[in-house]
Amino acid sequence: MSPLPVTPRGMYFEEFQPGQKVISAARTVTESDITTFAGLSGDYNQIHVDAEYSKHTPFGQRVAHGLLGLSIASGLAVQTGVMEGTIIAFREINEWKFIKPIFINDTIHVEIEVLETKALRRIGGGSILISLDVKNQNGETVMKGTWSALIASRPQ
Repeated sequence: MSPLPVTPRGMYFEEFQPGQKVISAARTVTESDITTFAGLSGDYNQIHVDAEYSKHTPFGQRVAHGLLGLSIASGLAVQTGVMEGTIIAFREINEWKFIKPIFINDTIHVEIEVLETKALRRIGGGSILISLDVKNQNGETVMKGTWSALIASRPQ
């Protein structure tokens, strides 16, 4: 028996318009997230994994890896579903700034805005440029930047 075809629930390239906004669900960053990421990345910097050491830093406590925050932001963006089944490739992080630390038990979400679109007929879709603003539970931006992705066109 052959598998059933999957119907993409994401938006096709033609549906993306500059100015569109999407807000992701939120996610709480845990101590387990940080220790797991340290193991995956090999980054055991004391600011992330040593509670006693971190008490004597400007932050006064452990902070999540910046790249962990970036990875969670990527996952939250995907979970919105707008690119599910229609993304061809994540193309580029055009710019990214780490503005404030993410602490254990901070809850973050991502506010996404489509900045521009560019048709690329040779790939069967186009490129979208999106801004991402990652905010904590207090509404403070902890990181932000722009990403490019290749999105499929609606089938003929």
